[in-house]
Amino acid sequence: MFQTFEPTTTPDQGPPRLDALRKELASVGYDGFLVPRADAHQGEYVAARDERLAWLTGFTGSAGFCIALTDRAGVFVDGRYRVQVKNQVDTEVFTPVNWPETKPGDWLREALPKGSIVAYDPWLHTKDEIEKLEKSLEGSDITLSAGENYVDLIWEDRPAPPDAPVDIFPAEIAGLTAEEKRNACAAKLAEAGHKAAVLTLPDGINWLLNIRGADIPRNPIAQANALLHDDGRVILFIADSKLGAEVRDHLGADVTIAAPEDFAPALAKLSGKVRVDPATAPLAVSSIVTACGAEVAWAPDPTILPKARKTEAEIAATAEAHLRDGAAMVEFLAWLDAEAPGGGLTEIDVVKKLEGFRRATNALREISFETICGAGPHGAIVHYRVTEDTNRPVKPGELLLVDSGGQYIDGTTDITRTIAVGEVGEDEKSSFTRVLQGVIAISRLRWPKGLAGMHLDALARYPLWLAGQDFDHGTGHGVGVYLSVHEGPQRLSKISDVPLEPGMILSNEPGYYREGAFGIRIENLIVVDPAPELAGADAREMLAFRTLTYVPIDRRLVLADRLSTEEKAWLNAYHADVARLIGPRVSDSPRTWLEAATAPV
Repeated sequence: MFQTFEPTTTPDQGPPRLDALRKELASVGYDGFLVPRADAHQGEYVAARDERLAWLTGFTGSAGFCIALTDRAGVFVDGRYRVQVKNQVDTEVFTPVNWPETKPGDWLREALPKGSIVAYDPWLHTKDEIEKLEKSLEGSDITLSAGENYVDLIWEDRPAPPDAPVDIFPAEIAGLTAEEKRNACAAKLAEAGHKAAVLTLPDGINWLLNIRGADIPRNPIAQANALLHDDGRVILFIADSKLGAEVRDHLGADVTIAAPEDFAPALAKLSGKVRVDPATAPLAVSSIVTACGAEVAWAPDPTILPKARKTEAEIAATAEAHLRDGAAMVEFLAWLDAEAPGGGLTEIDVVKKLEGFRRATNALREISFETICGAGPHGAIVHYRVTEDTNRPVKPGELLLVDSGGQYIDGTTDITRTIAVGEVGEDEKSSFTRVLQGVIAISRLRWPKGLAGMHLDALARYPLWLAGQDFDHGTGHGVGVYLSVHEGPQRLSKISDVPLEPGMILSNEPGYYREGAFGIRIENLIVVDPAPELAGADAREMLAFRTLTYVPIDRRLVLADRLSTEEKAWLNAYHADVARLIGPRVSDSPRTWLEAATAPV
């Protein structure tokens, strides 16, 4: 199996490691140290050697940070992880802090006396991040100091760097050759008067060069840094051992291979205007470029938007991947409906069976993230990962939340379904129906070109808000094509100001979570399209979402009398499409189940 169920951390590991860190800081006269989740590539998902936050605190969520001081240590987490963090850290020594409600600068002002110095590793923080924190500390006489990584100094058995081989990503799926991508991005640099761009995001580099790897679990990327010049030439900083002869031939003469340790020296040799992304590049990058006399041109990584705007070939490929994955999900849901009411299943049983159905496609290369399978109250832990220690029975009368996905050569999938195991209460059905109304609102939406996720996010929450409910995560994130399941810059979120454009793929996943009781989430992937023409509409460019995910939504949880005529029409049309597209792809018994599961409400 791809997924494992051993606990990766325990709360008791944190206190002695925190003590060791404090001794190291005291020896050099620092009053604190910032420990982010990010690695030197600013990735959400990191290699084992970069799991500093989890190693120190026990918290394994994909977002958050710790500020370790001499007398306290705050673990800052957003709404997705507030239940999880309490179960994973020793709260006698680590204090969970609600972030972003509590800003790190405010917390430091309250916690430290004047004259205190907090250290940080400049390879693990961006310019934007450090400048924002420094601004919040103005007038406090608390200073930040760039230096060594003091967690690395005490981590004696730190894993080695990943060294998985690099593969070629087919141009027929990408829709563009690597040369075409390099030249297009280089032309944008030349147009802006930038001699080169520093690339530190591995998914962007993998996209640019039409390569993939396996350095990060669940993410088919090769870790690397790169320099893109304004003539299309690239210097790729990557371990030589990862590259076979076929991959070298694919990269061609315009891509020079250099060792990872040559990256910083190469930065020091740059001249002219050098593009650096203030939101994604480590602060160390701009410090080196500035020190050598080159001019830093602050601008977004040139691969980010082209990668987000999927080609027609990519969209066609990922649509096929979603149909394949949808068929595996239907096989799974039919099995689950037959087995779960008997009461003999556990969360781990469910995860194993689902992965088995995906493997049976003979196309699964990886799961796209650790399957979230939360029964009953575990469903309220937004990013719950079942382990042998937490494994819970799937009980009749409860909800089961299953959030999962697959990595296929032609696409990355991410789908959540909440399933009724036997008969559940009216409260669960009411909440589920409101979540469904949010899904439908986003799915049916048309909007004028130029709007961003922050303009649309509230529509998914409106039905919940009317009932005094909400959810503490974004409505949707970007998704790659055989790349990261969480991809920027596009999001459906209160804080996303990136305009949505045709070709961008996002998730549509409102939810509702009641701690200690149940969790609900419904998730489909959607792609931005030009909106179909409407008679009598204004002469303005409009956009719309097209659904990529085709899997039944549990009708037993839908209070049909709460849905409007338009909402019922959408649900029935969606289920008719599911039956039409997925029915021919599944075996006989699941096909019979599917017919009933997609009947009109």
